[in-house]
Amino acid sequence: MTMNSNQLLLKMVFFIGVITIFSGLGQMIKPDLVLSIISDSEQSAGGNHSFAIIGMFMVLFGGLVVHALSTESQSPTAILWCTFQKLGAAFAVAIGVSNGLFSSLALAVAGFDLLSFFVMFAFWLTIKNNHLSVYHHVTQPTVQ
Repeated sequence: MTMNSNQLLLKMVFFIGVITIFSGLGQMIKPDLVLSIISDSEQSAGGNHSFAIIGMFMVLFGGLVVHALSTESQSPTAILWCTFQKLGAAFAVAIGVSNGLFSSLALAVAGFDLLSFFVMFAFWLTIKNNHLSVYHHVTQPTVQ
């Protein structure tokens, strides 16, 4: 990839992180409102509380993405795990729609998470070999 496409991926991943933070905050603060938009199911206090907890983890993973991008190495390991979180979220929401827990509108959320997975994975591929891991330095004997 060229430097311009790497910069574009970086900006896209940053945007994904920020969107994840803000959508997670909304989910934490007003889980009942968010659920009323994406769910046809009856709401409960336990369901709202669980949805708010999921929002908290969205804030944490989004924050980790933004923080990782601010480091010199861009933390490939952190980016990889956040990438997997996006894939898991896409499948979890799609399963929720399939099981009637969420309305078909929630497929837009699943689509965004799946697209985020592909963008973040492409970005991870560009940064994963830029820096040797600490594990590599510790486990590989030095030749003198």
